[in-house]
Parts: sequence; structure tokens; C-alpha cells
Amino acid sequence: MKPLDLQVNGYAGTDFNRDGLTAEALHHACTCLLEDGCDSILATFITDDLDAMSRRMARLVELRAQDSLAQEVIAGIHIEGPFINPEKGYVGAHPPQHVKPAGIEDAKRLLDAAGGLARIVTLAPECDERFRVTEFLANDGVTVSAGHCNPQLDVLRAATEHGLKMFTHVGNGCPMLMHRHGNIIHRALSLRDRLWLCFIPDGVHIEFFALLNYLRVAGLEKTIFVTDAISAARLGPGKYTLAGWDIVIGEDLVARSPDGSHFVGSTVTIPRILSNGQQHLGLSKDELKLLLDTNPRKAIGL
Repeated sequence: MKPLDLQVNGYAGTDFNRDGLTAEALHHACTCLLEDGCDSILATFITDDLDAMSRRMARLVELRAQDSLAQEVIAGIHIEGPFINPEKGYVGAHPPQHVKPAGIEDAKRLLDAAGGLARIVTLAPECDERFRVTEFLANDGVTVSAGHCNPQLDVLRAATEHGLKMFTHVGNGCPMLMHRHGNIIHRALSLRDRLWLCFIPDGVHIEFFALLNYLRVAGLEKTIFVTDAISAARLGPGKYTLAGWDIVIGEDLVARSPDGSHFVGSTVTIPRILSNGQQHLGLSKDELKLLLDTNPRKAIGL
């Protein structure tokens, strides 16, 4: 098994989403990822102002080009935002002041900063007028994923006809309280034949009994496990950052905002996912290989 993690914001003390990323920090993160059994990742950049997002991606691209280990581990970039839903609950840990409607010129700017490494862009279909950006990205070979969004079912279905292929961390990036049936989780699951469905299997973002239900509905053939790891992954309790925002890691190793109102990424690692998958979800090694290795590669064409 050679896991490909499609959503990694940072690792082992290194935050990809901060200014001043050093060659040493990037190399350290890549070394630790390999030590933890993660073969490769998509370095993930979350919503900020376009200058900051572009600057940080360009810095990682520059450092990766100088480090053979980083080239081996970092298979590409996942751009998560800023074209997401700004409403409370759906925006999650993303700074709402930097959220904006999808625009082709802004998308081009982000792709340019990613230096040809952009593999996934997460956006809100309802914030993409006539799905122009979705179509533009799909035509450029980028896997377009819905996330931090609340489109009605007809809008979500229509987006799949314009190139939408995936849904980012199903069950998260949405309010704690929603309509019991007409909600974004059920809409995503209903399109399981059209979308790759990504889940964070840490038992916190989705309790294991609920994740089991989702897996039964979705099936394993179009399902992907991700960590959504932040810089605190592999480390203990304490205070950390993501894109300049403070994060508190408690004794339970859960990443939360300082006021405890929402999760901010995850500290789960590939070894913990393997353990969780077998112990709490009853998955075999072959099934875990499908979710961590085979399906992620299919989803982004690697």
C-alpha cells in the first residue's frame, strides 16, 4: 500500500499555509510523512487573500523544485478556497472576509502560482455562476471538488455535468444543525455514482457509527479517506497555527479554534487511519488500500 493523501495542510510542525516556509521545514515534513507510511500528498492551501495564497503556493513550488524528497512526496497541490460559501457553518475554519465568488481570472492566478501542480480545487458550486470556473478548471485537467458549500440538489447535479468530480470531506464544512433530510450531506451521498466522496476517518469529524452508515450508502468504489492534517499532526497537545490562525490541540488530540466552536483540520495520521479502519469500521487491508491508495490516484489521474 502506498497511500496518497489528497488533503494535507501541514505536518509535524510545518504549516504549508504560512509565509516564510523554509527548505528545512518542508524537508522535515516530507521525511515524517514517509516515516508514517504516507507515500505522497497534495499540499493543501486554504482560503486567504489571493496575494497570500499565491505567495505561499509559489514558495512551496520553489522549494519543492530544489528537494528530490519533496518532489517524491508532494504529488501536487489542493487549492481549498477561496471560492466557497461564506455562511456560518459552511465556511468552517476559513476566514470569511477572504471568501469570494468564483472567477476565472482569480482561478488563473492561483493555478499560475501553483506552477502546474494544481490537482484539486475545492469550491462551492452555488458560488460559481453558470459553472464557468468549474468548467474552466476541468478543461485544464484539475479535479474540481465541491466543499464548504450548500447547493440545492439540482445545482449540485448540474455542476457534475460541467466537470465537478468530487466532494471534499463529506460531513464537514457544514453547520452542526441542519434540515434533517434536505441537507448537503444527503445531497452529496445521493450523487455517489457521479462524485468521489472524501471522508476524514478520525472519529471526531464524523463519529465512527455515522461514517459506517455513510460508507454503506456510498460504497467503497468511489470513496476516499483523507487526513486533512495540519501542522500539529504527529505532535502532542499545544497551540499551533494554520494560515496565521491560532489552533488549540487538547489532550484528546483534536484541533479546535481557541473558542472551541469548530474543528480546524485534523491531527490524524495514516497509521491512525489504518488502525481506525480496522478497529472501528471493520475494513480489511485490501479495502483500506482502495480508500487510501487506489481511489485517490484514480480521482486525480495519477
